[in-house]
Amino acid sequence: MRVAMIGSGYVGLVSGACFADFGHEVTCVDMDKTKIDALNGGKVPIYEPGLTELVNANVKAGRLKFTMDLAAAVKQADAVFIAVGTPSRRGDGHADLTFVYDAAKEIAAAVDGFTVVVTKSTVPVGTGDEVERIIREARQNQGGDAADVAVVSNPEFLREGAAIQDFKHPDRIVVGTDDERARAVMTELYRPLYLNRSPVMFTGRRTAELIKYAANAFLATKITFINEIADLAEKAGADVQEIARGIGLDNRIGSKFLHAGPGYGGSCFPKDTLALLKTGLDHDSPLRIVEAVVAVNDNRKRAMARKVSHALNGDIRGKTVAVLGLTFKPNTDDMREAPSIPLIAALQDMGASVRAYDPVGMEQSREYLKNVAFCNDPYDCAQGASALVIVTEWEQFRALDFARLKGVMAKPVLVDLRNIYRPDELARHGFAYEGVGRGKK
Repeated sequence: MRVAMIGSGYVGLVSGACFADFGHEVTCVDMDKTKIDALNGGKVPIYEPGLTELVNANVKAGRLKFTMDLAAAVKQADAVFIAVGTPSRRGDGHADLTFVYDAAKEIAAAVDGFTVVVTKSTVPVGTGDEVERIIREARQNQGGDAADVAVVSNPEFLREGAAIQDFKHPDRIVVGTDDERARAVMTELYRPLYLNRSPVMFTGRRTAELIKYAANAFLATKITFINEIADLAEKAGADVQEIARGIGLDNRIGSKFLHAGPGYGGSCFPKDTLALLKTGLDHDSPLRIVEAVVAVNDNRKRAMARKVSHALNGDIRGKTVAVLGLTFKPNTDDMREAPSIPLIAALQDMGASVRAYDPVGMEQSREYLKNVAFCNDPYDCAQGASALVIVTEWEQFRALDFARLKGVMAKPVLVDLRNIYRPDELARHGFAYEGVGRGKK
């Protein structure tokens, strides 16, 4: 099938490349000339394991193209995906749908024959209705016939760092439509996955839109819940690692997203929980649990600096703190809402100097972090530090040479915000250890 992907950011590029790998003809559209030129030159502007190879292989095969010409891409497409950004709107936290609606207007001017228009972007409930109205009115204002268009919701469930695997081996595919023709097109688009027995769930459009927000809010709630249990465990003399395992073995709960740490970040959970709260208020149905999740998570990130201060007996002013891991999670260069940002700001407010290292996020982090010494590797980062803080659980940090670290640090103190190491292991190496939710038994 012929697919136009409007937006060549994270979701659009991964989805477009995967659809092309299924054998469909895909044209990715973006208004950023620098990005399109880079993609046409074989350079992928985001870090995602395996994506560069996937993109280049499908470009070489002639199934994947990049352009700024939206009209030409839409005109020949069977399905047009809207995969543009929906950032939080300043002031009220609602999703900013400007890019979505602008794309809808341009699509309206270009469609030719029956076309399925798919919102892949994360959008509040009712957005598909508005996209449909915009396309219809735009065609009328242009003096043309009513466009033969079916607007579908098909939310993405991609984890950064594992997006290709998630797209090709999904837990489920949610498709919101009541149009039988659209259903047939979407079935054909995802048909290559049927051998993997991927469950395609067809539902109403508004239901599909709300499924995405409800899923992210629930996962954010699990993270926040185990973080609060971790705080209690520290004070009560229990171990949150064992608590998480003990409750996660219950099939009704499950073990995923029960890892205590510095709080959730990234491009999805923070903005999606805020947008869901705003949607709840708009419909006079406030979501009190989600409100608490957002508040607790926001407070937690800066609170991690107090854990570092505690590890240094409150004597942090004038000290150097080494931070390992800046991106919000491993295997991505995404710095959006990363816990490292408020943590480092709080450390600096306390009077500490900060050295930092991340395997792939160094360039992006310079836009978010000021007055930080960026280093070449973990051992360079630890030079002269009174405390080493692990913020992101990159695999490169899971087998550190502690004898070497001890030789370059001012004090052998490790603050492990991801519980990578065992306290007894660090004690053998002569390190003072501070984890998350690991109270003394």
